[in-house]
Amino acid sequence: MFLTVDNVKKSYGEGEAAVRVLDGVSTSLEKGKICTILGPSGSGKSTLLNLIGGLDSADSGKVVIDGQEITAMDPVRLEHYRRDYLGFIFQFYNLIPNLTLRENIQVCEYLSDKSLDIDELLEALGLTEHQKKFPSQVSGGQQQRCAIARALVKNPRMLLCDEPTGALDSHTAKEILILLEEVNKKYGTTIVIVTHNIVIQEMSHKVIRIRDGKIIEDRENKNIRPAESLTL
Repeated sequence: MFLTVDNVKKSYGEGEAAVRVLDGVSTSLEKGKICTILGPSGSGKSTLLNLIGGLDSADSGKVVIDGQEITAMDPVRLEHYRRDYLGFIFQFYNLIPNLTLRENIQVCEYLSDKSLDIDELLEALGLTEHQKKFPSQVSGGQQQRCAIARALVKNPRMLLCDEPTGALDSHTAKEILILLEEVNKKYGTTIVIVTHNIVIQEMSHKVIRIRDGKIIEDRENKNIRPAESLTL
């Protein structure tokens, strides 16, 4: 199994003020699959994503990626793990405003010795004609495409997406989901999507639903629909 989460617990605060955000979460995901994590605000879904991404630490339990227990890694090994294994896509694009779209992508290209071809990515994501523009000169959808290209250029084994369509209109959101689907098929990239949008589960191989820090649903999707057919 590519990803295993085993009885993970996480709280914030201390003593009587402590809030349990994840309460014994366990799940797994095969390599090359798309997984959607659903749940209301405060349910723990983004915390789970951050633990998988090595951006936060668990109180107890294990997170294992490709045979490596990241919950046991020191800061240096975690840094290498994030660099070598992961691409991050967020609701807000976090592009560097005074760099062109191409330069924003190049920032991450230099992190890997197995990076993808930037020109191929720009073409695949429909950004070739916009590559010399700055983020403020393009639409939100084009900024998100740039953020995806930036995450992909270092050829990560897994994409972690936190509300990747949350700031987009429905038409542009569908374009981004189609793009993620194409990335999954073309590169075999494992993709984990945290979202409020329940429709996105229909294009996923696996669906996890979290409430109050516990997984209340964990299932394989037997009737996967192409992103193109979704009504957002």
